[in-house]
Amino acid sequence: MTRLPDDVPDCMVFLLGKAYQKAHKSFKKQLVPYGLTNLQHLVLEGLWYCQGMTAAQLGKFLILDKATLSGVLDRMANKGWILKKPHPDDRRIQTIHTSSKADALKEKLIKERLKANEQILKSFSLEEKLLFKRLLTDVVNSG
Repeated sequence: MTRLPDDVPDCMVFLLGKAYQKAHKSFKKQLVPYGLTNLQHLVLEGLWYCQGMTAAQLGKFLILDKATLSGVLDRMANKGWILKKPHPDDRRIQTIHTSSKADALKEKLIKERLKANEQILKSFSLEEKLLFKRLLTDVVNSG
């Protein structure tokens, strides 16, 4: 395993970036058999949490910009992972829903995410896991 040199500057942006890369590289491998990317999996989990969001609502919920999310949603719709339906109050707006294909794999895909979480946190004590989650949540919610 590659370790960071002891003289790496005290740079949170660098450390968060490296942690992100490591976590996503591992999870990406787990998703290959399903034909999903990490971001597509994130979209499915967001929709399983709250079906029928608009793209704008989903983007805000997942903290994704409109341009990134638009292409992801189009690719997911083309591959049968999601359905776009007219909003009941305004037919110019589309709501996003998971497809039966996605729903059939929901349990397996959530287990894959849980397995990825366990792998990342395997060397942490319970207290460290709780603190790590709280600190990451604080970073996400700040400013």
